Amino acid sequence: MLDYSLAHWIAFFTAAVLLNLSPGPDMAFILGHTIKSGTRAGFSAVFGIWTGACLHALLAAFGLSAVLAASAIAFSAVKWLGAIYLVCLGIQVLRSSGEGGFVKAEGERLGSGRIYRQGVLVSLLNPKVAIFFLAFLPQFVVEGAGPAWLQLSVHGGLIIVVAAFIEPPLILAGGRLADLIKRDRRVGLWLDRGLGALFVALGVRLALTSR
Repeated sequence: MLDYSLAHWIAFFTAAVLLNLSPGPDMAFILGHTIKSGTRAGFSAVFGIWTGACLHALLAAFGLSAVLAASAIAFSAVKWLGAIYLVCLGIQVLRSSGEGGFVKAEGERLGSGRIYRQGVLVSLLNPKVAIFFLAFLPQFVVEGAGPAWLQLSVHGGLIIVVAAFIEPPLILAGGRLADLIKRDRRVGLWLDRGLGALFVALGVRLALTSR
């Protein structure tokens, strides 16, 4: 059971690495919190994103993500919820004064729990992630290697394992930039503008996408 060739694993892990390196709302959310509030916030964000990705993998493994692929109404509903959420995050950052995008006005950092929950939502409300898992994971199901649901679950989980090797170093690098922002408020102000615009742009792009 779950006996695969070396070529199978090379193809899968190559694709998984490229997936985790590709830019998008998830990566922007993680780095944004890291740069604005430090490594602790970054890890809270990444754990939230990973949780959402795990849920997507499980949905794909048990066939529920097929609803998004088959139903235009379901896809549109999730797509618009995700787009609105990203745009709202972007506007929140744009309205800040270098201290408020991912940090409360009085300077108190957002709680780790709140950042984690935001990360889960950013991941779950991106229907493209669900469609990706549904289209990507079945390509690595091998006849006779075990139940399809088990193979899908294992490969989905391994994508998160690959992320665990790629994203933490990015968070640690972002933490250094966070130290610079603390020393110069102007850097934080311009970073807020850039991150806010990025989130709004990602939300608009998501709204304009089709299946």
